[in-house]
Amino acid sequence: MMNYDFLGQDITYLPGVGPNRKKLLSKELGIETFGDLLEYYPYKYVDRSRVYTVSELTGDMPFVQVVGTILSFETFKMKPTKDRVVAHFSDGTAVMDLVWFGAGGKYAKQNYRIGTEYLVFGRPTVFNNRIQVSHPDIDEASKTDTSAMGMQPYYNTTDRMKNAGLTTRGMERLTKTLVEKLPPVAETLPDFIVGRLHLMGRDEALRTIHYPKDAKTLERARVRLKFEELFFVQLNILRYASDQRRKYRGYVFGHIGPIFNTFYKSHLPFPLTEAQKRVVREIRKDMGSGRQMNRLLQGDVGSGKTLVALMSMLIALDNGYQACIMAPTEILAEQHLQTIRDFLGDMPLRVELLTGIVKGRRRQEVLDGLLDGSVHILVGTHAVIEDPVQFMKLGMVVVDEQHRFGVAQRAKLWAKSANPPHVLVMTATPIPRTLAMTLYGDLDVSVIDELPPGRKPIVTQHYFDARITSLYEGIRRQIRLGRQVYIVFPLIEESEKSDMKNLEQGFEVLSEAFPEFRLSKVHGKMKPADKEAEMKRFVSGETQILVATTVIEVGVNVPNASVMVIMDAQRFGLSQLHQLRGRVGRGADQSFCLLVTPYKLSEETRKRIDIMCDTNDGFRIAEADLKLRGPGDLEGTAQSGMAFDLKIADIARDGQLVQMARDEAQAIVDDDPACNSQEYQLLWQQLNDQHKAKINWGVIS
Repeated sequence: MMNYDFLGQDITYLPGVGPNRKKLLSKELGIETFGDLLEYYPYKYVDRSRVYTVSELTGDMPFVQVVGTILSFETFKMKPTKDRVVAHFSDGTAVMDLVWFGAGGKYAKQNYRIGTEYLVFGRPTVFNNRIQVSHPDIDEASKTDTSAMGMQPYYNTTDRMKNAGLTTRGMERLTKTLVEKLPPVAETLPDFIVGRLHLMGRDEALRTIHYPKDAKTLERARVRLKFEELFFVQLNILRYASDQRRKYRGYVFGHIGPIFNTFYKSHLPFPLTEAQKRVVREIRKDMGSGRQMNRLLQGDVGSGKTLVALMSMLIALDNGYQACIMAPTEILAEQHLQTIRDFLGDMPLRVELLTGIVKGRRRQEVLDGLLDGSVHILVGTHAVIEDPVQFMKLGMVVVDEQHRFGVAQRAKLWAKSANPPHVLVMTATPIPRTLAMTLYGDLDVSVIDELPPGRKPIVTQHYFDARITSLYEGIRRQIRLGRQVYIVFPLIEESEKSDMKNLEQGFEVLSEAFPEFRLSKVHGKMKPADKEAEMKRFVSGETQILVATTVIEVGVNVPNASVMVIMDAQRFGLSQLHQLRGRVGRGADQSFCLLVTPYKLSEETRKRIDIMCDTNDGFRIAEADLKLRGPGDLEGTAQSGMAFDLKIADIARDGQLVQMARDEAQAIVDDDPACNSQEYQLLWQQLNDQHKAKINWGVIS
């Protein structure tokens, strides 16, 4: 079997490439070696085994091929430097035209001969009541075996590549050269997996994916390569998680004492939902197990995650340890502080804040309190992991919303404690199960999938911008009832200037439309102090309307705000729309989310808007978003980047394969946690050899 030296060869040395094309392939597609080209898979295929007659062709057919001869050439002057060349072509059943523009016509006249039989391949259209094919692929019929052609692969290329002559056909020629030179490829999966799952061998799969004989064989090759890709991602995740669990013993919090019980009996603001009870049980079990808890807590906006997190922290306090909660912004940290103090009421517990604005003597008092143990719960931003912050006994850490809490940061927290503290990572961005398995594979997952009693579902409505006047009337009615309103404008970096103009103009228009009300304005370019001040004016009720960009997507909790208006809603993704909607519906009043768009919308945008109007279920929305947009664009993953490069698998559409890959990987890690069994050496070697399979844990966990 072949070793990796062949696939590791520089792509420059593949016939047809050379230094210039190597530079282009490297810059445009990241292809540096033979192996990179072999793993640059086609995006579609066209069946080349069928030959049509010219009389069968219509203008709405996809790619077709016919065999016949060129009867004559005609040249039409288009511009001084550009001709249109037409070859009249027939197979005896009818006549069609082959058309070239510019240099292509010159090439055709020089290279194709009248009377020679050719195989012509291309997409037919109708011009002047005659079938024509522009810039067709042409091969001599006598030198081409159509029955052996099977399905022709098509490769994604860039404009720069096309301009340099590397079209999809050019890429196919390079791939064909490589596959013809390819010695037998070594297997990467053990026989027991390949046999039990009836997978195609790796060598056959890599050849078939480029040149499949038929659709059935192609599907088998795809399944094999997708499974392998997902399997090594899962094996890496699970091996890492297993290593962490074996290396780090957790504190055993087996005692539920007076702090937790007093809170549960006398301070619960409302009865826990069944989902909250289930999650608290899962967390209690983890914390008492003797292994360090690493748990992801998923729950839609308003599902009561903070209450569950507080109860988890109280378990640590009952066992003589301190707890802390980290939030991504100062305003969110302050909000957590207030919420926790309100929940605890008169309980004799010291809860303190540590953010950039806590300075001087006040800061020193907090630091001293952490060291002597008199501060029980610390609430802060990432400032809590800075070196000067030392705890007497840190036992529990809660990390809130969108804070990519990487291994390097975890290690900093662990250094503050004899044993690593238990970790609970919370997110209000519902993550589809297949994506959670891949992005947060080293964390156990808990889900709060029901809202507290008394919460009314948010009513979501779609308004075309032509109806803006009636929308203003609805806003006016809500404010007169004593409610407050968010009005959000899109702000994306690609067109930041025009978007800022939109926001500024929008603010002026709204100020004129609502002269009787007070407005606040918030956007990401403001100084933090100014932004905080404007937010606080809205939180306190001093202003009735908050005009903002998506900076309010995660953050303020204003129970009195009952209307969310999203302008140009077609420019937001589903998850983002859902997050923005979650800013309202936090009080007992009926809340509304109004999506404003122009009348002309793409089909995909209409689907997004319809899904938003149909459901408030964040998990359904996340699944739909994953299917519509793919994993790389989802909330959180776009910012942090998919930390592994999936070349053929698609997490949105390959859910069953993700699960199958995870089950296989889990069985192996359970059977060989120390990674030293001879039976699995091939797999452990693969993980160590293939740097592409390695995952940047600091980014995603």
